[in-house]
Amino acid sequence: MAKIVECVPNFSEGRRPEVIAAICDAISAEDGVTILDKEMDASHNRAVVTFACDPKLAVDAAFRGYQKAAELIDMTRHQGGHPRMGACDVCPFIPLGETTEEEAIELAQKLGKRVGEELGIPVFLYESAASTPSRRNLAKVRQGQYEGMIEALGTDKKRIPDYGPNKMNLKSGATAIGVRFPLVAYNVYLGSNDLEVAQKIADAVRSIKGGYRFVKAMGIEIKERNQVQISMNLVHYVKTPIFRVFETIKSEAARYGINVTSSEIVGLVPNQAMLDVADFYLRLEHFSREQVLEEKLADAASGGGATGGSSFYDDVASSSPAPGGGSVAASAGALGAALSAMVCRLTVGKKAYAAVKDELGVVRDQADALLADLTKLINTDKAAFDAVMEAFKLPKGSDELDAVRNEGIQTATKTAANVPLEVMQKSLEVLKLARIVAEKGNQNSITDAGVAALMARSAVEGASYNVRINLTSIDDKEFVAKLARDEAAVRQAADTLAADIKKLVEAAL
Repeated sequence: MAKIVECVPNFSEGRRPEVIAAICDAISAEDGVTILDKEMDASHNRAVVTFACDPKLAVDAAFRGYQKAAELIDMTRHQGGHPRMGACDVCPFIPLGETTEEEAIELAQKLGKRVGEELGIPVFLYESAASTPSRRNLAKVRQGQYEGMIEALGTDKKRIPDYGPNKMNLKSGATAIGVRFPLVAYNVYLGSNDLEVAQKIADAVRSIKGGYRFVKAMGIEIKERNQVQISMNLVHYVKTPIFRVFETIKSEAARYGINVTSSEIVGLVPNQAMLDVADFYLRLEHFSREQVLEEKLADAASGGGATGGSSFYDDVASSSPAPGGGSVAASAGALGAALSAMVCRLTVGKKAYAAVKDELGVVRDQADALLADLTKLINTDKAAFDAVMEAFKLPKGSDELDAVRNEGIQTATKTAANVPLEVMQKSLEVLKLARIVAEKGNQNSITDAGVAALMARSAVEGASYNVRINLTSIDDKEFVAKLARDEAAVRQAADTLAADIKKLVEAAL
């Protein structure tokens, strides 16, 4: 996927559709900026707008939204059930595709500077863009809300904005601009109008009260429905999935003799988050994203993603370090398997090769299986590299934190060494098949068998580099010794097979 950024500004207006329509028109005024979703909630008096674009367009698009909100929303008249401090209350950037977190942070900083200087709105950076650890948590940044911040700005030295004036903009309020993981805004309705119970249940799941680490929650009264609601932000749906939070709320509500009547998702939700819910409640065995029809069609429409098509080449050529050499090695092995399968198909069914029909039919099926395995390993290698990078981001500074971080790095690096070893082993199997194909396959395609061997041999050698470089960072000597032996054995066997195949091909030319 190319560089793209998602932006989800939240506006303190949920009762005047014409205002949100005007803000959306301003955001999308430039070609290339797409409004993906807009949600309005009259009870919260809040709207959530989601747009996506090339990172180069994101700051201007978001600024136009701020500008229009400052014109049309008056915070001195605002009332609603959701915490808020400004007309555009928060504006997070979510890096997607090949956009890095560092690039998204730069966008947040540029937008913050413009909003502060040109609109005179106090700006606080939060989450991954936070200028200090105390500002990572949005709830702490927004403490006291609009009314409380009027008094705090200019008097509390700990609450000096990152950009803009150190006093409240009475009409537009203040704002928080940040960078975060894709968030799921999730609400659960209870069959009750008891706000106190809703607040107790919210406390049971919210992080700050000892609940789930990645859940922000509060109990809210929805007067028009005569119900209460647990309103939540699930800030990391992988580490704290939707179904786990829902089941906990259902269990806590039962303690008070209350049922859960329904739930809702506000705005967009990552597909994987919903697949995880389906997997949990249906108790599916061996279920994966690849089994979803629309996902398969999307992959096919994009050329199969990282399967060796032009998109994969673009990904490799980008400034991102992954996919890198390990994924390219797996791709080379996959190409070797594909060519071996092709020669089998050009052989099976030909009268001149009737004697090897059954044997090459088996080889064809084995080559197809290796093609699928090595294609998956393209992304597996990228994921392993990403996991190592994430481990290096773990907090440090105390003996306990340093120990946890080091263990995480070591575990991730072991995986990053095992994956290319698997690429080597699978590619060695491709070489074995290429040897049979070169000797017994259609001789009109023997050079294709030769290229299959060259691809597989390159895959072994390239993956070998990745095994060995990762072994230099692993402290477990027994693990290192075993992988070094396995790597050397595969490489030696590959050298022998590649030399045999080359002789067969050269002899036929």
